[in-house]
Amino acid sequence: MEERKVDVAIIGSGSAGLYALGKVKAARKSFVLINGGEQGTTCARVGCMPSKALIQAAEDFHRRGILGRYGVEGHKELTLDTEEAIGHVQDLRDTFVDRVISNSTAQMPEDKFIEGYAHFVEPNLLEVSDIRIRADKVIIATGSHPIIPTPWQAFGDKVITTDELFELEDLPKSLAVIGLGVIGLEIGQSLSRLGVEVAGFDLLDTIGGLDDPAVAKAAIEIIGKEFPLHLGHAAEITEEGDQLRVTAGDQSVLVDKVLASLGRQPNLQSLKLENAGIVLNDKGVPDYNPQTMQIGNSHIFLAGDVNGDRPLLHEAGDEGRIAGHNATSDEIHAFKRKTPIAINFVDPNICHIGMHWSELDQETTAIGEVNLAPVGRALIMGKNKGIIRVYADKASGKLLGSEMICAKGENLAHLLAWCIQQQLTVGELLQMPFYHPVLEEALQAALYDLYAKVSQKNSSPITELPLA
Repeated sequence: MEERKVDVAIIGSGSAGLYALGKVKAARKSFVLINGGEQGTTCARVGCMPSKALIQAAEDFHRRGILGRYGVEGHKELTLDTEEAIGHVQDLRDTFVDRVISNSTAQMPEDKFIEGYAHFVEPNLLEVSDIRIRADKVIIATGSHPIIPTPWQAFGDKVITTDELFELEDLPKSLAVIGLGVIGLEIGQSLSRLGVEVAGFDLLDTIGGLDDPAVAKAAIEIIGKEFPLHLGHAAEITEEGDQLRVTAGDQSVLVDKVLASLGRQPNLQSLKLENAGIVLNDKGVPDYNPQTMQIGNSHIFLAGDVNGDRPLLHEAGDEGRIAGHNATSDEIHAFKRKTPIAINFVDPNICHIGMHWSELDQETTAIGEVNLAPVGRALIMGKNKGIIRVYADKASGKLLGSEMICAKGENLAHLLAWCIQQQLTVGELLQMPFYHPVLEEALQAALYDLYAKVSQKNSSPITELPLA
């Protein structure tokens, strides 16, 4: 059997693996990149990009309902060719995947890129296909796969995940979405807007991962007007002829397909980590340092969705960079992670920034809020639904976090994340310019409400203007 020797072996050519590769190349270390399964990142193939293409198609078609207020006639007669719609999504998906591959693995020589599933033979020895690779350092960036409970697998292609959704030639007439996190809400709302009869189910009493009760209540009310939400009960599936019956509590629906959006599981099962002396914790992943990506004190690093921590592309990129740096350095460096930000592109956007509600000390935290109903720009857009809640330390006035459901939340979330990372106070943020009329004025109103509840005050007699 052929054996090769490299400084660094990277297992996985997704986002984390490719970012790690960039650091390894920059350090001029010898390497091999190994990939099992399909090429292209999860984001490009089955995640961020095809879902956003679907969301855009759905939102554009959905907006026809508001055209009558502008005197546009005939909007009620607009129809949708669902095959064309899903074909457009797939074309865009293929463009994004091809772009990733053509700019990365397609340009790599065979001795640098190996296709196949690698496993450990010894701590520093990997085997893939008929090749053994001895590596000083190993970066595991194998990603994750969607979870389908074993009993549900008996229903075959009637139970799908996003891996199969974006391969459909046409949309089902009816669909149950089980799991109303990011993927479940985005896909559920989009397909509902495209004419699919959708019903949503979740074991929790909330949706979108929201734990601020005021924001969760608003989200359930807003999204629940587009398709029914059945919360607080486990969903069970039974087969009835060519369809599936989904039952949760006293609620039951009969559908053509079920979308399982129950989260994702790390791709570790084929690596034989025990041969490397790596033990899995009770979450099914090795213990590692999120600031160094190092597993214990070993020569092995864990980056991206495979660690189950922050399954987001920008976080996977950072983790790949950290792992690549430390795998090529003489000493291990710890890096400060960025302010957490998570965006659900449901309409209106659901966003989490910084600390979650459940992480706050309610005794020392002030909360400011605004309802979107009276906000001028939102009213003009026909999107004046939702609520913004912002959290700050009562004593110092420093921003801590936020949860919101509002139009263009994706933009407001970034603004808040940048401010939190810079440790700005509420007063300092109020001294920034807010144009009129923009949706940022809604955030400004929430900040004014928050400013009245914190001890920290600006030194200037005019709150909004620093002294010259």
